[in-house]
Amino acid sequence: MAEALLQTTMSARDKALVENYVTNENKRINEGKVHRGDNLEMNDFLKILTTQLSHQDPAAPMEDKEFIAQMAQISSLKQMTNMAGDMAKLATMIGANEAVSSLGKNVEILEGDNVVQGTVKAVTRDGDPTILVNGAYYQWNQVSKILE
Repeated sequence: MAEALLQTTMSARDKALVENYVTNENKRINEGKVHRGDNLEMNDFLKILTTQLSHQDPAAPMEDKEFIAQMAQISSLKQMTNMAGDMAKLATMIGANEAVSSLGKNVEILEGDNVVQGTVKAVTRDGDPTILVNGAYYQWNQVSKILE
């Protein structure tokens, strides 16, 4: 019975894809963190409003103006949250388009202390694009120059 050999090294493309995946997951995890006291999320705001309404004095209820102002703040918070998500999507699309437009062009890539120069032969179009230069895949954010 022949024993299958286990390959313990990754190709440059697989390494770039794994690095890309880890970078995206770290961004996603870190963006979801909220430091208490720095920002209030929508749920926090609704909990505060519900607590205010349930503990108000029946003889002196909350003024209509205060309630309307707080509802306007909730609406504004929701719109800003949606806009921030849309801006992140737009930035991702711009980065992907920039990477695609580099096909066939010479680029300089910073890899640690080394500078790699070569022609972009292929581009992966995902959240954080990678480019194929000199037979190796690099993340788009490593490109320091695009040359004619």
